[in-house]
Amino acid sequence: MDSSQDPHYQHAERLPFTVRPAETEQDLRDAVKMRRAAYGRHMPELAATMTQADNLDRGAGTAVLLARAKLDGATLGTMRIQSAANSPLLLEQSVELPAPYCNATRAEATRLGVCTGRIGTVVKAALYKAFYLHCVANSIEYMVVAGRHPVDRDYERLRFSDVFEPGSAFPMRHAGNALHRVLAFHVPYARTLWSEPKHPMFRFVFETDHSDICIAPLLSRPQSTNTVDGGVSYNDPA
Repeated sequence: MDSSQDPHYQHAERLPFTVRPAETEQDLRDAVKMRRAAYGRHMPELAATMTQADNLDRGAGTAVLLARAKLDGATLGTMRIQSAANSPLLLEQSVELPAPYCNATRAEATRLGVCTGRIGTVVKAALYKAFYLHCVANSIEYMVVAGRHPVDRDYERLRFSDVFEPGSAFPMRHAGNALHRVLAFHVPYARTLWSEPKHPMFRFVFETDHSDICIAPLLSRPQSTNTVDGGVSYNDPA
């Protein structure tokens, strides 16, 4: 049988950048610089407060992802992922998550920032894939986000759903009290959510092997009560 007909077949695709967890202080400084530039385009007052890495960046249960160009090492994007295993999520400072979210393993993506231009669109997709792979690697059941308009539309396209009443928004303390929707994605249902109807993330996540996206389990791995989709593997950092 042609291997491409195998439902578990993945074709390899190389990206012009890598996505890896920050490991050094320079990595964190570069992540903060990217955050400041990205937020400065839409939320300059909040961006002005992003002068250095904070305690959460270095905390247990946190991974700061960094996308770097292979050509020259330039920073192209960043995302911070916080697990609720060790402390409440940032958005939980502003809202109380209802069941089943508050009783499940969960992780929040914050401080997303990417460069402008077409490459920024690809970097953002790679960071979303890395967020998903991170949750699979760490047995996390729900990806949760606080999205302001129009960023919330990106998460809608990713099949995230409102945690509260559809379209309702709340001031977020960690985002300058700007109004944000709270959305969630059930990790075990990713294959279903992205394949019905056929979604561009299905091929990008499940049918494409990106060795340039490197994700590893956290040192203190949270315990899950459910089994996440086992159809995706992750790569240990080289």
